[in-house]
Amino acid sequence: MFSKSKINEPGPKQSSALDTTAAPKPAAPAPVPPAGDSMAQPAPAAAKQKPIPSVLGSDLTVTGNLRTTGDIQVEGTVKGDIRAHLLTVGEQATIEGEIIADDIVITGRVIGKVRGLKVRLTSTARVEGDIIHKTIAIESGAHFEGSVHRAEDPLATGTGNKTAAASSGNSATATSGARAKTAASTGAAPRKAADADATDKASEKASDKAS
Repeated sequence: MFSKSKINEPGPKQSSALDTTAAPKPAAPAPVPPAGDSMAQPAPAAAKQKPIPSVLGSDLTVTGNLRTTGDIQVEGTVKGDIRAHLLTVGEQATIEGEIIADDIVITGRVIGKVRGLKVRLTSTARVEGDIIHKTIAIESGAHFEGSVHRAEDPLATGTGNKTAAASSGNSATATSGARAKTAASTGAAPRKAADADATDKASEKASDKAS
């Protein structure tokens, strides 16, 4: 018997690796880094922290002026002027000098002029001096000896000096004027007395001639 010829039968399919007409494989997706990886996302900007104030302890005594653009908390004794952004005077603190700051909180003792945009005297505050401020708060029980002046820019030291100079000039002018008036009045009295004496002498001479 004859077997069926296999000449016309299709041959086996070629391998896909050799098939140039086959569609290219899709590219593999990029690997996703884990959520905890610090390189995956940019680190958020660190929150701006409030600067730590400079603290002068209760056992510390400073002689001289202090100046800073930051905050100062005084618990000891300072003999000199202080310039700061925020100044806190502790309950046991003593400052002998002028203090200038944007914000001033006084719970202790201050002997000298106080200049601040915002000034607050607590119930334990003891201030001996003038206060120049934009806003002020004085709690019940605070001890204060001096005058209080409001100014739009109390930190400008020249304003107070000009005001003081003007007031002293006015008082000096008034005093000088009063002295001048007094001198004029005292000078007028001797002149009147001299005129009266001259009149009496003339009348006496006339009576002597007549006799």
